Amino acid sequence: MAHFVAILLDDKRLNAIKGTEVEEKIVDLFGGELKALNIEMPEEAEKWIMEAFTSSRIDTRGAITDVPVAFNRILFEEVAKHKSMGKEALDAVISRADEIKEAAAKEAEYLPPPDIDISDVEELQKSPYQKP
Repeated sequence: MAHFVAILLDDKRLNAIKGTEVEEKIVDLFGGELKALNIEMPEEAEKWIMEAFTSSRIDTRGAITDVPVAFNRILFEEVAKHKSMGKEALDAVISRADEIKEAAAKEAEYLPPPDIDISDVEELQKSPYQKP
């Protein structure tokens, strides 16, 4: 059974792959509320991931999970750069192994919150009781 890594997509990431063949591979999660790419991992890439990141595991869906955020970030960067989820993108990720491991070590110390725009939520908090 082939295993995959799921990369969740926000608006910025969706725009980065818009108009490419990768865009056709987007899947909906939770009734379309979330978008993701399921990037299939060949056996050698899967083996590298499992050895490089001891926290990683394979869940019941066949997804490789609990990898560092840095791995997912760089995986998406390479997919967007190569406009493909193929071998060339995966080879580029593996070639950046030292960078990923360095960033992963920092994550173990402190994982910063995601950089998202919450201005609409802040505006709602100014008057928390909405009229019907």
